[in-house]
Amino acid sequence: MTETMSGAEMVIKALQDQGVEHIFGYPGGAVLPIYDAMFHQDKVKHVLVRHEQGAVHAAEGYARSSGKVGCVLVTSGPGATNAVTGLTDAMLDSIPLVCITGQVPTHLIGSDAFQECDTVGITRHCTKHNYLVRSVEDLPRILHEAFYVASNGRPGPVVVDIPKDVQFAMGKYDRPKDNQHKTYRPQVEGDIEKIRAAVKLMAGAKKPVFYTGGGVINAGDEASATLRELVRLSGYPITSTLMGLGAYPAADPQWLGMLGMHGTYEANMAMHDCDVMICIGARFDDRITGRLNAFSPHSKKIHVDIDPSSINKNVKADIGIVGDCGHVLKSMLAEWKALEKAPDRKRLDPWLDQVKSWQARKCLAYRGSDKVIKPQYAVERLYELTKDMDPYITTEVGQHQMWAAQYFRFESPNRWMTSGGLGTMGYGLPAAIGAQMAHPGKLVIDIAGEASILMNMQEMSTAVQYRLPVKIFILNNEYMGMVRQWQELLHGSRYAESYSESLPDFVKLAEAYGGKGIRCSDPKQLDDAIRDMIAFPGPVIFDCLVEKMENCFPMIPSGKAHNEMLLNDLGDDAGVDIGNVIDAKGKALV
Repeated sequence: MTETMSGAEMVIKALQDQGVEHIFGYPGGAVLPIYDAMFHQDKVKHVLVRHEQGAVHAAEGYARSSGKVGCVLVTSGPGATNAVTGLTDAMLDSIPLVCITGQVPTHLIGSDAFQECDTVGITRHCTKHNYLVRSVEDLPRILHEAFYVASNGRPGPVVVDIPKDVQFAMGKYDRPKDNQHKTYRPQVEGDIEKIRAAVKLMAGAKKPVFYTGGGVINAGDEASATLRELVRLSGYPITSTLMGLGAYPAADPQWLGMLGMHGTYEANMAMHDCDVMICIGARFDDRITGRLNAFSPHSKKIHVDIDPSSINKNVKADIGIVGDCGHVLKSMLAEWKALEKAPDRKRLDPWLDQVKSWQARKCLAYRGSDKVIKPQYAVERLYELTKDMDPYITTEVGQHQMWAAQYFRFESPNRWMTSGGLGTMGYGLPAAIGAQMAHPGKLVIDIAGEASILMNMQEMSTAVQYRLPVKIFILNNEYMGMVRQWQELLHGSRYAESYSESLPDFVKLAEAYGGKGIRCSDPKQLDDAIRDMIAFPGPVIFDCLVEKMENCFPMIPSGKAHNEMLLNDLGDDAGVDIGNVIDAKGKALV
């Protein structure tokens, strides 16, 4: 039904028609008409953040944990530029977002007006698509298109820049029968002949491995379920990227753990030595491949991805299949079941024995302590005490992020939110707020570092305002831990500007915001302190004082291949100088 309304009212109406329940934003002059229209309805709930970057990260956490499109509303100029980091983060991690930005009136565009910037120009390279709406007649179509583009194909952020005069202008709102873009029609179904060829190659493999990424999670719960069935039916080992954790259950014996720079020894060795690599929804990122000319040199590679540009981008695929992971996996499963003769499982025995020998290295083992909390131990205890609560975990970026990925075990998709591609410090707290908003009754924990958490600490105020009981679990080593580790490896242990000389008292800071603060430095008291954190009904900052100089292992040194890993037993008291393991070429790759 066609209705006459203002551009601002169209924005709210379109959000309602798209089923949006929450939008994260911060008001300003160029979006006041939209905020006024929002005031007169109660279907779309606005969450007032304290910084526009926080708004986008919160929308990312919301989208990643719920499978819905995350929504953001910010003003022109600094509102839009503050959102750029979050938009870039969402772009690299394929998170579906619609970000509505205000703009100065159309007649002032290009005049350097107050709070004007070229939003479409600035965001062109960090969004999947963007629009400058110059006419109220175009607004309904663009708004609905934005949701279609954000959520279809490879998901990503879409910006809709709306000048203030367009928000005031009256026009006719008519929801299109479909949201589709005129030309954007992503391929969903994979080429059946290529799928058959892939399954034939898989069936004859003697040393196969599944390599899965965030694309499986983006494809929905059914894709994860199909993946599990195919992997179990084949008997092949499986590994995952940082973004793909949870698509396959960590408790399953076929699971090798995460791969990549700080992945497990067994996952990286399997990737290096395999003869058939089945890559589903991952993009052969540099943190995964290590040195490209030494990456899995003897394998045939099958690559499934909905983004055609990802195939053959970094690593040549022998069989490249363009399509949605869920649909392609379903076809692969059907073709596997339709094989004339089931593959002989005995051919895998030597390979599986080899995998077991790699697993026997126990690469995640670490030296315990009864005097100081080891960061690995802190994450292990957090996992053990919360695993039955089906928690949602976010992280900041750094050593704590890697320890969380290594020692917190995920059995289901959409429980793990982290900044993988951009590596954005300050991501975790707002992402936790978004995840908590999407899942009000669930336990949401941000595993943080004391440096990262300060990047968007102001969002603690948002958590308190909306009574969101997010738990911030800080692994506090008083260093920018990953920076310090790299300085040890690359720069002769010259810790230039990586030590935090002045940190806040996190307990008092939590109390100042209106939450609860907990501090723990004794391993024997850690479990009780974690239980106190979980039991408190509001936001908590847990200051967990950990070993200051602990490094994150295992590790593929920059410039090295998968099979040249550093393990814990090469560190500190083993007498090996880790400062000499990276050559000059490798140093340039960090």
